[in-house]
Amino acid sequence: MPGRSSGTGWAFAFMNPSDDELEPVRIEVTDVLDLHSVPPRDVKGVTEEYLAEAMRLRFTALRIIHGRGIGVQREIVRSILARHPAVVDYRDAPVESGGRGATVVTLRQQRN
Repeated sequence: MPGRSSGTGWAFAFMNPSDDELEPVRIEVTDVLDLHSVPPRDVKGVTEEYLAEAMRLRFTALRIIHGRGIGVQREIVRSILARHPAVVDYRDAPVESGGRGATVVTLRQQRN
C-alpha cells in the first residue's frame, strides 16, 4: 500500500478476556488494521491507539478492516476518523481490498 513506512511498531491494544486477570495484548502495527478479532467494546480504543502509532511511524495511507455486518464497527471507526486532526480523507476501500467492509484512510504527511 502506498505511504507505508518501512518500520513497524507495537501497541498495547485491548484486553484478553480469556485470562482470569485482564492484561493488554500486544499487536503489531502495520498499514492495515483488521478489527475482526477485536471485541466490540474495544474497537474505539484500539482504533484510536492504532492511529496514534500509525502517525508515529509516519504512515500516510491505511486500511482499516471492520467487516460488512450491520455497520456498527464501521460507524465507530468513521466517527473517530471524522474528528481526528491528522485524517485528510477516508472512504470505502476498493472492491478488491474489502469494499464496504474496509475503510481506506489518508493521513497528513508529518514534517520533520
